[in-house]
Amino acid sequence: MRLDPFYLIVDSAAWIERLVPLGLKLVQLRIKDQDDASLRREIRAAKASCKRHGCQLVVNDYWRLAIEEDCDFVHLGQEDLLEADMKAIREAGVRLGLSTHDDAELETALRAEPDYVALGPIYPTVLKAMKWAPQGLDRIAVWKQRVGNTPLVAIGGLTVERIAGVFAQGAQSAAVVTDITRNAEPEARALEWLAATALWR
Repeated sequence: MRLDPFYLIVDSAAWIERLVPLGLKLVQLRIKDQDDASLRREIRAAKASCKRHGCQLVVNDYWRLAIEEDCDFVHLGQEDLLEADMKAIREAGVRLGLSTHDDAELETALRAEPDYVALGPIYPTVLKAMKWAPQGLDRIAVWKQRVGNTPLVAIGGLTVERIAGVFAQGAQSAAVVTDITRNAEPEARALEWLAATALWR
């Protein structure tokens, strides 16, 4: 399976409706602390926008809703993985992405046979407090060797200026949040990402 090299992560369908039409092909909806009805509305709006523009939608955490709404992917953290029904996810045809931060988490992830593995944070990130130190570029190469043919996603502190190093170490996709969503001109920055990742598409 090939993942698009530009993997945007946002917290609302509004962001997806705003940026996906620029040419994005892979986007994650990562929403925290909303009730099921609100989440379902957001997922449906995001999915509709993605469908119009040929973009794959990844739903973070909410695997039941991802199944019910027939989404392309669900992305789970390690704690979510313990509680998720892997059989139900597979039977629904929803592909699975998993977060990893250390060796033990990678072993747990690989046992679940995910469709991609994410490693982070590669660089310091301002998005959330992390108990893990930045992994650095060399760690990507180590992870790539261990995951084999499973696509590897790099995340954490990535910018347009840093992505060449990420891909050189073996990552197939670079996930980004704040470099776009906190940019004064998000659309322009997203276009820079599209241009910069075109070499790996």
